[in-house]
Amino acid sequence: MHEMSYVVRFAEKAIQAAEEKNASKVISISLSVGEMTGVLPEYLHRYYPKVTKGTILEGSELKTTMVPVTTECSGCKKTYNPTRENKYLCPYCGDGAGRVIAGREVVLENVEIEVD
Repeated sequence: MHEMSYVVRFAEKAIQAAEEKNASKVISISLSVGEMTGVLPEYLHRYYPKVTKGTILEGSELKTTMVPVTTECSGCKKTYNPTRENKYLCPYCGDGAGRVIAGREVVLENVEIEVD
């Protein structure tokens, strides 16, 4: 249940950002969630109201966007999304080696606020 720790961490960051901007209300926060993280957005959404209760985030919307795994091929240097169907090989040259360049992160992308 590491989703709870992610919600706590990003709620703290969002509260700090809102306070720095003298927000009167937070409308939403947006997270991007990499497919390789093992973080399940449904649990983020489940814990969000509990974590934000009694804070400036209470009543705000949590928005999540999944980030697909993107790999840069070591052979041809093209980027692709590895899949089970292609045995995680580069679809351009068939190389099996690559460097993951996206899909491992959970990032606070935006805090939408209102200021009086």
